[in-house]
Amino acid sequence: MAYIPTSIQRPIQIQQVVTVHYFEYSSNYAFVGESHDFWEFVYVDKGEIVVTAEDKELPLKKGEMVFHRPGEFHSLRANGVVAPNLVIASFYCHSPAMEFFENRILTIGDKERSLMAKMVEEAADAFCSPLDDPMLLQMERNENAPFAAEQIVAMCLEWMLIELLRRGGEQTTEKPSSLIREKSQNEFIDRVCQYLEDNISRRLTLSDVCRDNLVGRSYLQKIFREKTGGGAMEYFGILKIKKAKEMIREGSHNFTEISTFLGYNSIHYFSRHFKKVTGMTPSEYASSVKVLAQKNGLR
Repeated sequence: MAYIPTSIQRPIQIQQVVTVHYFEYSSNYAFVGESHDFWEFVYVDKGEIVVTAEDKELPLKKGEMVFHRPGEFHSLRANGVVAPNLVIASFYCHSPAMEFFENRILTIGDKERSLMAKMVEEAADAFCSPLDDPMLLQMERNENAPFAAEQIVAMCLEWMLIELLRRGGEQTTEKPSSLIREKSQNEFIDRVCQYLEDNISRRLTLSDVCRDNLVGRSYLQKIFREKTGGGAMEYFGILKIKKAKEMIREGSHNFTEISTFLGYNSIHYFSRHFKKVTGMTPSEYASSVKVLAQKNGLR
């Protein structure tokens, strides 16, 4: 008996990855534009932007992405109000199937978002180059990168493209499955996270969170640690710092006003917490973003 192997068809193949970025821009950021011979996508993780592709202006909001084909001139700008967070990746892919992505604004689902997050995570391990460097022309390999980190970057990108192609860019709809418990936990986490976001200005305690969400302390902490890697109050503190960073980038409030808005006892405690989470003081962070935004409008 002679076995006959099957050659695997690979309609989507990434030949090379050029850059992987995660940017936190100021609300008045503007990129003057460029064109190049590889594909690039822009995904809005938070806020809103306006992308120019050739002669078209495309407004994008949170959860949406657009692809730029090789040779297409493109630029982007923030809307002057909200400080956006963006994932931008560029790569070589010669697959004819990539024609699907031309001139489309796509809304991604949870699966694609998870793949994108994994791609960014692995890129941070695979390369020494900072993911927020707008002047980066070549990623520098990390000699101590985990095994096959670069390959996982490409695999996640390919998988994400395949998922988008399979559903034709339409929003995903979940089907009933045996994972009801996991869905229930995810819905619970989403509900509590939304509650924390809605109460970002309050000085909440763990007891407050449990009471207002009708949940026991041990279950709350258990599920939060499983889903986020930390406790509920730790997550709440990180939310406050994310909001503080956004307000700093928008530039419409001073540090004292931000501290008060977020419910800190004092600006000194706010500064200590900010540095603990980010590794920088609020002043240092404000300066770094300001420098980033003023680099001649270049990304």
